[in-house]
Amino acid sequence: MNLGDFNQLPAAEAEPLLRNCCAAETWVQGMLNARPFMDRGSLYAACRQLWPILTEADWLQAFEAHPRIGNLDSLRKKYASTRNLAGDEQAGTRQADEDTLQRLSTGNQAYLDKFGFIFIVCATGKSAPDMLELLEQRLCNTRGEELQNAAQEQAKITELRLEKLL
Repeated sequence: MNLGDFNQLPAAEAEPLLRNCCAAETWVQGMLNARPFMDRGSLYAACRQLWPILTEADWLQAFEAHPRIGNLDSLRKKYASTRNLAGDEQAGTRQADEDTLQRLSTGNQAYLDKFGFIFIVCATGKSAPDMLELLEQRLCNTRGEELQNAAQEQAKITELRLEKLL
């Protein structure tokens, strides 16, 4: 789809496409309201202008739409609408050995227990060991630090997904 076609979509059709990029309702509505976009630069500018106004609740809503890193079952079932996006993003886990996947699973649970939301990382181009190392490093942070880290990672993911969409 090109940007012109996206601009012409009725809101009811554009909304789920945007939600696949970032599930925060405030962000989705902001992007819908910012249409039409003159070019890709204005699309990304609108996206970036929305980040500072998102609240913790908005970020948590966005995070909830992600499968856990390395959890291939959740990629297949729970997140079918973003499977093609998240599956490509997490391609580094496809070649991971069982021990690494198990450590990712255990680390993700520890992260969820500590912070109250899943580990978010822009996984594109990262191997499973790379993601595991980041996960283990970030487990030492405070919740506030991790909320900021996860929000920054979500921003990267969202822009990559917008790029794939258009």
